[in-house]
Amino acid sequence: MFILHSYQAAVLFCVITMLCWGSWANTQKLAGRRWRFELYYWDYTLGVLLLSAVFAFTLGSLGSAGRPFLPDIAQAGAENIGSALLGGAIFNLSNILLVAAIAVAGMAVAFPVGVGLALVIGVVSNYVKAPVGNASMLFTGVAIVALAIILCAIAYKRLGSAGSGGAKGLVLSVAAGVLMGFFYRWVVSSMTLDFVAPEAGKLTPYSAVFFFSLGLFLSNFIFNTVLMKVPVEGEPVPLGDYFKGSLGVHLTGILGGIIWNVGMSFSIIASEQAGPAISYGLGQGATLVAALWGVFIWKEFAQAPRGTGKLLAAMFICYVAGLALIIIARNAAA
Repeated sequence: MFILHSYQAAVLFCVITMLCWGSWANTQKLAGRRWRFELYYWDYTLGVLLLSAVFAFTLGSLGSAGRPFLPDIAQAGAENIGSALLGGAIFNLSNILLVAAIAVAGMAVAFPVGVGLALVIGVVSNYVKAPVGNASMLFTGVAIVALAIILCAIAYKRLGSAGSGGAKGLVLSVAAGVLMGFFYRWVVSSMTLDFVAPEAGKLTPYSAVFFFSLGLFLSNFIFNTVLMKVPVEGEPVPLGDYFKGSLGVHLTGILGGIIWNVGMSFSIIASEQAGPAISYGLGQGATLVAALWGVFIWKEFAQAPRGTGKLLAAMFICYVAGLALIIIARNAAA
């Protein structure tokens, strides 16, 4: 299977993760012009599952390194498969709340608050599980990111009546972030720490992502069905409406899931060289990418009062500084 052999390559993969995780929600914004986000989300989960299967039978099965996909799942322990499935279900619930927050408050709020909070929680929990890197530098970077979250929340509050979601957008973002901060450790717990000579009973990265994606897809029949009946905004959505969508709108949702899971797969592949805490934390720099989309492309703060731009600029600076510390923490002296 395909694996990385250097920290520099791992950082590159984490940057690609950051771009993917920060950009997939553009497909929701595009589809949302004609399509409720609950309906979009069915196609999104399908895209996640499809990409995981494609990677499993290509990158995860070719070459002489590691353990190929099919032999790997044949020897995997039930507790490790269950851990990856649980990670997928936890992520799915958090991501549904994030998608709802995007629909209510926009990308420039949902990502900095929700995914930023997930970054803080995720880095801490993953470091406790696998302490790799300079702790003081890593957690200083996390603290600066936390400041960026606060600045974003203050900027959003300044929208006042112009912010159509009001407090609901922040509440949904925070709930999504708390849950999202814990999913990654369940996936990492299911995996071998050595991709070249995998531990018996553990999953390789491609198998872990496949079962994670399967858990996400299957749990959606519970979580999204409930959300359609009891929506956070608007009227209940009949399931039959899903079959009224055009091919284009369905493909847009599937593309969103594919983009997101390219990021997830690359983050997991990079975790051996970078360490789970740094791999996850750098990937969640997606908050910066998504905020840039929201502010400059979708104009989500166009109606904000004067002075809000300074808060947003300070938020971006904090994110860049925090992510830089997270990157160099891997090889910094303790």
